[in-house]
Amino acid sequence: MRLLRGARRVLLENWTGTSTVPSRGLYPHQWSWDSAFIAIGLRHLSVRRAQRELETLLSAQWGDGRIPHIVFNPAVPLDAYFPSPDFWRSSSAGAAAGAPTAVESSGIVQPPVHALACRLVHLADPRASARRGFLDRLYPRLAAWHRYLAECRDLGGHGLVSVVHPWEPGMDNSPCWDAPLARVEPAPPGTFRRADLDHGAAADRPTDLDYGRYVRLAADYRDRGYHDDGPPPAFAVEDPGVNALLIASEHALADIAAAVGADPAPHLARARRLTAALVERLWDPAAGLFLCRDLRAGHMGGGALIPERSAAGLLPLIVPGLPDEIAAALIRTASGDHFGLGTSVRLVPSYDLLGAAFDASRYWRGPAWFNVNWLVERGLRLHGAVDRADALRSAALDTAVSSGFAEYVDPYTGEARGTRDFAWTAALALDLLVTSGGAGTELVTAEREMAAEPE
Repeated sequence: MRLLRGARRVLLENWTGTSTVPSRGLYPHQWSWDSAFIAIGLRHLSVRRAQRELETLLSAQWGDGRIPHIVFNPAVPLDAYFPSPDFWRSSSAGAAAGAPTAVESSGIVQPPVHALACRLVHLADPRASARRGFLDRLYPRLAAWHRYLAECRDLGGHGLVSVVHPWEPGMDNSPCWDAPLARVEPAPPGTFRRADLDHGAAADRPTDLDYGRYVRLAADYRDRGYHDDGPPPAFAVEDPGVNALLIASEHALADIAAAVGADPAPHLARARRLTAALVERLWDPAAGLFLCRDLRAGHMGGGALIPERSAAGLLPLIVPGLPDEIAAALIRTASGDHFGLGTSVRLVPSYDLLGAAFDASRYWRGPAWFNVNWLVERGLRLHGAVDRADALRSAALDTAVSSGFAEYVDPYTGEARGTRDFAWTAALALDLLVTSGGAGTELVTAEREMAAEPE
């Protein structure tokens, strides 16, 4: 089968021996939520490699519990990616926050998909997982990660996690960030060099102005020792996608806790509190989806909702226990005019099709991404919209192959955008194929071939 062979090839070629790079050129290090999604697909080819993927990432965890969004490979030249290790200076600037000294990383975070990924990897071969003590070793690290988010990132004081940089929610240059970023003075153009433009078309990437603001925010966070207390940061946003993924991962962590003999009750209790806060703070009935909240806007201290419609607002579909009426509204919104799923487009776009800032080519300002669609497919299925989930799964599988496992695609045409042979596209397409029962005996052959490859 073409998809299975192609996915296996991408995951094999992007494997470094300890983890998987998202792509060999554009993203030559290990990324946090990429590795979680990659492990979910990789478990179908090699449970051992999927475990190692997550173990490698979590070995770079900071003492305060955070999992950095990039773990740098020291063998990669500094000029291959920016911001590079000498910009973040994690081992020195992050020393007070417990940054490890043996590895360099960034100081910001990405969405907490990790407990969900660990649980799925465990379930792929529970006996082998138990023999290796996989969950026993990772549970304390995952619990510390969730504790960091709950205790250090509730910047609004209402129970939700806040992000302090547009790179943290993963949807780097979403139009949702335009208004919060407008308050940020960009770093001067001559003070940094964008390595991303060596590998991607400028029309597909964030603008220089946006990049200058990203650099400013990252440098300011670094210069205050990556501390989350003190004066409020210039960028502070409650994002529905980040919080939905934390809720789903709290449920997964409760299952992991039970498996290792710990008490699952605290995780379930936190999931309930987060769900209530998510609905209270970010649900907009008029829009029919969840919106981001800018904590630096408004006049009453609670921030203000950002009116832009992003695919992040659909991701709470993955939340178990989401009120039925809200889940139904989200499903209507996904297939309505603003996202067009199953009508004007086959894959969920990253941003409102009718939005003034919509761009079918530019990064998170409109193109469809495979991780978003994997999450929406899972959410549709969770809330009973099985036919819609089946159609989305079929579209994702078709598009993954036809696009050459692209980083993202034009939501209308499916045309490849960004880099090709993108690891999470291959991994998540593989997961959708296997869980649909479409892999058959070819999967067994691919597993054996992967097992025979050197680590």
